[in-house]
Amino acid sequence: MDTLIDDIFGEVISSYSRAQVIEDGQLIDVSEVAREAGLKWPTVVTAAVWAMIEDLPRGLRGSVQDISGRLWDVVWMARCAAHDAPAGTDLVPYQLRLPTNGTRKSLVTLWLHCGPGDTPEPVLTIGLPEDF
Repeated sequence: MDTLIDDIFGEVISSYSRAQVIEDGQLIDVSEVAREAGLKWPTVVTAAVWAMIEDLPRGLRGSVQDISGRLWDVVWMARCAAHDAPAGTDLVPYQLRLPTNGTRKSLVTLWLHCGPGDTPEPVLTIGLPEDF
């Protein structure tokens, strides 16, 4: 480790890598769908967002709503928000309507964050405002 950093902050006591967070289920890798939507970097959603995606209202299950369609909506709207964001922005809010908690349509605010992962390469995280 860099001695200057160690001199300032001290020895690292513990670390928790992005890969470990994904393995633990707190982040869910959706990179394949994200690439299809036009996002070129590895992409995850937080466990809270994934729970919303999986929360299919009883009356809509198997008809007009399914998990893959809801995931597409979340990722596609993130892609649209990223496209419209000013250059250099690393945290972009966006909204979409998702049926949640048995309601037909709720306006949900999500955030798209771009930053380094376990390496300096950029990664994307989609989460609720309280996730950041």
